[in-house]
Amino acid sequence: MELERLFMRRRALALWQEGQRLQLDGDIIGAIEFYGQSIAVCPTAEAHTCLGWAFSFQDRLDDAIAECKRAIEIDPHFGNPYNDIGSYLIAQGKSSEAMRWLERAKRAARYEPRHYPYINLGRLYAARGKIRRAIKEFEAALRLAPEEPGVAAALSALKQRIN
Repeated sequence: MELERLFMRRRALALWQEGQRLQLDGDIIGAIEFYGQSIAVCPTAEAHTCLGWAFSFQDRLDDAIAECKRAIEIDPHFGNPYNDIGSYLIAQGKSSEAMRWLERAKRAARYEPRHYPYINLGRLYAARGKIRRAIKEFEAALRLAPEEPGVAAALSALKQRIN
């Protein structure tokens, strides 16, 4: 039985990876199909999160959020769906609600790229005029990912606003 579960999980991950490849190549419909097949074989947090990501490309943000919540049910330690929900809520104009999800992403045990929620929170705080708080978020993002394009420039621009 354990061997069968391992095989099913490997098959699901292969389908999920093919979905990712298709999505990165711009084939959203094909990606959605493969993510769905992956979930049918063995539901994973990764496949649900990526299915949500694909839905977001179709402006189906409520469906995207629902998939991310399913991902969290499967693996509450996986940080990506928390950040993604925050991003989708920002797109829906629900920044206060988004902040709670982004804070949860920052605390997730298993999350790459870990700096994204800090960047998203930095942008939200800057838009609200909370410059010192935005600076704090961007500094944390820069410590986590010093090579991330735009973070140093955003941080510099914010620091100029308080001088």
